[in-house]
Formats: sequence, C-alpha cells, structure tokens
Amino acid sequence: MNPNYNRNYSRDQVEAILTTIQECIMRKHYSLSKNDKRRENIEFINHYNLSSSRQKDILLKIEPDDFCYSLQNTNPGYKHEVLYVFCPQIMLFNFEGTEELVDIYTKFNIIKYGSGKHTIVISFHKRNKPLDYLLR
Repeated sequence: MNPNYNRNYSRDQVEAILTTIQECIMRKHYSLSKNDKRRENIEFINHYNLSSSRQKDILLKIEPDDFCYSLQNTNPGYKHEVLYVFCPQIMLFNFEGTEELVDIYTKFNIIKYGSGKHTIVISFHKRNKPLDYLLR
C-alpha cells in the first residue's frame, strides 16, 4: 500500500464524505472528467455504453464499504485538496452484450463552490491495480 494513502477514517467519517459526494450528484453539482488526460474514463463509458443517467445511477449506488483510501492531490496549485477513492462492484453489460461484475475505480474531489459544494469525478473506470477496502 502506498504510504501516501490515508486510511485513518472511521465508518462515520466515510459515511459523511460519501453523503457529501452523493448529495452533490443528486443536486447535479458534479462533473465527470472526460478530457484528454482521462481517456480511460471515456473508454470505460464507451465499452459499457453508459449513458449519463446510468453513470449517475452507478455513482449513487456507492456504499461506505466501497471506500479504499484518500490521498493528497499532487497537481501544482491543488495540493490542498483531498481525493477520495471508492471501488464499487457493479454488474454491467459490455459492448458485446455480456454481463460481468466490474470493479469500478472512482476518485472524487470535493470542492467548495460559492456557498455550497461541487464534486469532480476524476476517475471512473475499471480497476487497474490492487486495492484494499477499509471497511470490508
């Protein structure tokens, strides 16, 4: 496990973080990164033919037990931000029409936005490295 990963959270803290993320999603105060640096997100969405509403549905199904760790943002100018990683397991149909259980690596940034908050879904793709769950 990477020493930069923070796993020092109680269940209540994880639940509060997830509640904030999902409230942002329900209020449509979120964005899912689909820029050139996030090709893996785009390819995942295309491979599983995930509409915006299905993406939202998946994000709202994440549970506290799916939490893995947090880490500091290392991008210049954003080092004060904390990123949160969850990895839910969701049944999806791939492009060929075959149903499969997929571990979805999700990484979130919660940003203060005016008087409220906004969530950025930085990562939304198939898990590509080993992960340990904190609460399982």
